[in-house]
Amino acid sequence: MSGVRLDGVALGKQIRGEVAEQVVALGITPGLAVVLVGEDPASQVYVRSKGRACEQAGMHSETIRLPATTNQAGLLAAIDRLNADPAIHGMLVQLPLPDHLDTDTVIRRIDPAKDVDGFHPINIGKVVLGDPTGFRPATPYGIQQMLIRSGIETTGAHAVIVGRSTIVGRPMASLLIQNGPGGNATVTTCHSRSKDLGAITRSADILVVAIGRPRCVTAEMVKEGAVVIDVGINRVEDASTERGYRLVGDVDFEAVAPLASAITPVPGGVGPMTIAMLLVNTLQAARAGLRF
Repeated sequence: MSGVRLDGVALGKQIRGEVAEQVVALGITPGLAVVLVGEDPASQVYVRSKGRACEQAGMHSETIRLPATTNQAGLLAAIDRLNADPAIHGMLVQLPLPDHLDTDTVIRRIDPAKDVDGFHPINIGKVVLGDPTGFRPATPYGIQQMLIRSGIETTGAHAVIVGRSTIVGRPMASLLIQNGPGGNATVTTCHSRSKDLGAITRSADILVVAIGRPRCVTAEMVKEGAVVIDVGINRVEDASTERGYRLVGDVDFEAVAPLASAITPVPGGVGPMTIAMLLVNTLQAARAGLRF
């Protein structure tokens, strides 16, 4: 068996095209603002990608760049300005933040109606309850759409999630367990305290790995025919490349791909879907604003 590569680039482009068509019909220009604190290279690349995707979809994009020395009050003031700006329908603060800033306080300051990252406690609660007015975090939402659009059946499947972060693991479990398309799975969530991780992952029909360790899931941990979704993106040294490094996932792709029925590559898998679903959430926010 050789796993089908789940092409997040193509699927993301398809979704962004659908968003662009809906923006034209909306009658207003949805606005997305991103607050970037500091000069983390990976964050800067990701923010630029978000900005380009917004503009291609006919949305207004705004990036607020703050120095790494910005204090808590300064960051909260920037969030307050965006909360009050009627041209901004969705906003997010790029994570991770510098260590001296309190991420939880920052997230709670964002207006839940503009929290298109889906990290505010109100939106987390709505996602858990299955309330469609809540914003689903973009990465789990993108994974769910990838499964649906690739014809992968989740109903009755055993989905194992490796990682319990509030960004991926926990909301992913909430989406997969709910009634509806891309749901109705039996879900097991693994974490650093799980015993005999390999035995659990080998039971998975759908394996979602978001643990932040390069190539930590090996062939011995995956059963033949499983669908493998690799959320990780890690830099590893590679002297053979011009940059001196290459990007790998949390799954040992070369070893696992021959076993899997479908697998996401890194890069080109989950990442483009995350950006696409951020635009979907921004469109949802703009539509909700029209009702008031």
